[in-house]
Amino acid sequence: MQLRRLSPLVPTFALALCACHASTEASSGPGSNLPSTFVADLPVALAPFDDVKVDWKQRIDQPYVFIEERGSYTGIGRVLERVFAAASEQGLTPNGAPFALYYDDPGKVAPERLRMRACLPVGSPVTTRGDLQYGVLESTTVAYAFVGGAYPEVPRAYPALFKFLARLDWVENGPIREIYLVNPADVTDWSQLVTEVQVPATQAR
Repeated sequence: MQLRRLSPLVPTFALALCACHASTEASSGPGSNLPSTFVADLPVALAPFDDVKVDWKQRIDQPYVFIEERGSYTGIGRVLERVFAAASEQGLTPNGAPFALYYDDPGKVAPERLRMRACLPVGSPVTTRGDLQYGVLESTTVAYAFVGGAYPEVPRAYPALFKFLARLDWVENGPIREIYLVNPADVTDWSQLVTEVQVPATQAR
């Protein structure tokens, strides 16, 4: 799909990422109000996130374009707007869902110093200009889960992933990746959004 065709949806993505009040409860059982076209290999966890199914897998190399910023993670929606706009202007074509990389722990790093990247996957190396950069997210082992609901609610599921790492005697080994799998323009309620969370992991020393 050409990015230029996605450009009208960019404000919707930003709105969804900035939304602070949204229902994340299923209407009749786990996942019952999620888009029927969405497919995941684990159950989608819903608020209050008491039962988050976590597994691990080997992530393959992923070429991507991105804009990197520092500041509160609540600003990621606006950075994604800039990525969509820059990629469209440069005629680049994404080959998957947009995602974000979060490098720092907000509990340990001041908001203005938090590092984040707003990203779009591409199928092969590309040349970029301006603020838009190109990189490769390297293959690694990740713990992952699928989280339903408004994007600002997603970190509430993080503790389950870190408990999973602890059980395997693993530790975090890279930025947390949130993949925004459902287009906000295709849902009638923020509770229908789905995010895949990936935490890179390695054996504890």
